[in-house]
Amino acid sequence: MSQQSPLTLPVIDFAQLTGSAQQRAALLESLARAAREAGFFYLSNHGIDQALIDRVQRVARAFFALPPEEKLRVKMANSPHFRGYNLAGVEITRNQPDYREQFDIGAEREALPVSPDIPAWQRMQGPNQWPQALPELQLVLTRWQQEMTGVALKLLRAFAEALQLPRDAFDGLYGAFPNEHIKLIRYPGRTDSESRQGVGAHKDSGFLTLLLQDDKPGLEVEIRPGEWTAATPLPGSFVVNIGELLELATNGYLRATVHRVISPQTTQERLSVAFFLGAQLDAVVPVYQLPEALANLAQGPDSDPQNPLLREVGWNYLKGRLRSHPDVAQRFYADFTEHC
Repeated sequence: MSQQSPLTLPVIDFAQLTGSAQQRAALLESLARAAREAGFFYLSNHGIDQALIDRVQRVARAFFALPPEEKLRVKMANSPHFRGYNLAGVEITRNQPDYREQFDIGAEREALPVSPDIPAWQRMQGPNQWPQALPELQLVLTRWQQEMTGVALKLLRAFAEALQLPRDAFDGLYGAFPNEHIKLIRYPGRTDSESRQGVGAHKDSGFLTLLLQDDKPGLEVEIRPGEWTAATPLPGSFVVNIGELLELATNGYLRATVHRVISPQTTQERLSVAFFLGAQLDAVVPVYQLPEALANLAQGPDSDPQNPLLREVGWNYLKGRLRSHPDVAQRFYADFTEHC
């Protein structure tokens, strides 16, 4: 067993949302404080059945245990929609390879026709790739996507209340065709002489990320510049973090915090299942009018000049995907990237 370090991120008991008026008020206050001060927290009592959690982790391990040729049949380089499998070292963060195997799916929709008249980001909509050698994967992940969407939407609406906005304030951005994304991730062990970049330092681009961890450490959060805090695995919880959409929408009142994963040692591996709740691709993020006391604390979104935040949701998502997956960019977006 890995040695557990003390918890250093807030723990939010989601059961309080349906408790007494006093409990609900305490939850909303805790949410606002955690998102403002850290941008990361643990979510306990989230309502997802443990049997489903166990099944998701089991089927994820079964996928990564498939023969390489089976996984490569559904490699992401086949998909203009950025869906499918990547070998460790294929995805790029901050110009360095991430040493993690991963399998990505999104909302199952028909691909839109490609033409010079439509924006390039519309190509991200489309079907998933599913491995024929593991048919259970589609069944389990489809249910996981549905269950996690329910939790994430409740949390998003709780954030709206915590900001003293209408409960459905963000629903228009979420829209009828939201960007719901699952990523299965396996971090293989690495020696001390090898790069330990499981995934490089970055922010997430959507509304919220809910991460299911196994018992292996590795996730680190930069709550203060240059200081990295371990998000120690907490059984029965998800690690939740704020995405760039909420940072933009609140003029920086809520924080999209930089985080990374350090690869495990040679004899170990780490398994994570990430769920990303995002907005409809054609949405444009407004700045919501917060109460004066909150608005006075907002200092504007923290935008990296090398990776500027865009309020046009589709372009912001596509920018990140093209940067992270140059093989997909070269194959399916060459006509677009040559003019960038």
